Amino acid sequence: MNKVIKGGAVFTAAIAISLSGTTASFAAEASTPVVKKVAFTAEQKAAFQAAKAQFQASREARQAAIATAKATIATAKSNFDAAKAAATTEEARQAARAALKAAVAAAIASVPAKPTKPVRP
Repeated sequence: MNKVIKGGAVFTAAIAISLSGTTASFAAEASTPVVKKVAFTAEQKAAFQAAKAQFQASREARQAAIATAKATIATAKSNFDAAKAAATTEEARQAARAALKAAVAAAIASVPAKPTKPVRP
């Protein structure tokens, strides 16, 4: 029994040593490329600053649209709850649910797509 345990320990140690050697060799091979900074022209700087400002404006407009959509959905949900409580027939409940779904779909559709970040020249 002891020979089996000792043999397993030796085997485990051999695997650990071999794995540490391979990770060290991978680390030595993977070197980061050197990026040289290039001075941008005034036109490039101005274009990038304009793209950045447009991106920020798009982001803020999207956040405002999301806040509006959340408020619209909350209002539609409260209207749905009231209509559902007042409904006496199955058709009335289904109509309230359809109205809620339509309001949620319209609110989601009003949110613009996520803007893409500007790329440096």
